[in-house]
Amino acid sequence: MSGHSKWHNIRVKKGKMDSIRGKMFSKITRELIVAAKGGSNPEVNSRLRVAIEKAKEANMPTDNIERAIKKGSGELGGVSYDEVIYEGYGPSGVAIMVEALTDNKNRTTAEIRSLFSKYGGSMGENGCVSWIFNKKGVIQVPITVDEDKLMDLVIEFGAEDMIKENEYYNIFTLPQDLLEIKNVLEKNSVKTERVQIDMVPSTAIKLTGENAVKFLKFLEILEEQEDVQNIYSNFDIDEEEIKLIAS
Repeated sequence: MSGHSKWHNIRVKKGKMDSIRGKMFSKITRELIVAAKGGSNPEVNSRLRVAIEKAKEANMPTDNIERAIKKGSGELGGVSYDEVIYEGYGPSGVAIMVEALTDNKNRTTAEIRSLFSKYGGSMGENGCVSWIFNKKGVIQVPITVDEDKLMDLVIEFGAEDMIKENEYYNIFTLPQDLLEIKNVLEKNSVKTERVQIDMVPSTAIKLTGENAVKFLKFLEILEEQEDVQNIYSNFDIDEEEIKLIAS
């Protein structure tokens, strides 16, 4: 699993997500609005199904979810968002992809470029790092079930791989199979966490010491930019070191 996911998990547990949590509903609302442009029926719009699942995981009220979908589908008026992907290299040459939804592309581009530069990175052209990443469905399952039984179950229903890492099993699927396998797990009384489409890196850059501190600070600042929806990167920092930095 990516270092980014370890960083997320540890920050949540240590209560370091407060500033991000306050913006979480806003980010999910934007995703629902954009996803609903492809149709308001989640049965035929897989992107909307994933967005709704994410909203439910965050305990977003049903009324908020339905209102966002209506805005996206045109039933209600609202702001129109552009989807933008930024690519580049952060401190220590770590590859980074940033997905943003913005109502002012010029403003967002300038702000993201400035953050890259301020923290010793450089924003590049589209395609400069995307070749390092593969789109996957990712499901995290707490280690509370038998590993062999879980492996047999998910592989039977089409998962590509399962990796045990610290407190979680990380199950990797094709993007279109993500929710089907999540439903299989739920039917078998398996608790799931962080069910999402992710960009999984094929290579990683190991960071330690001050390099790790500097990079995670850059990552935190990027996450707090209001238009940023998702960040993908190929850093690798030992979990114990991440815990120290996040404390």
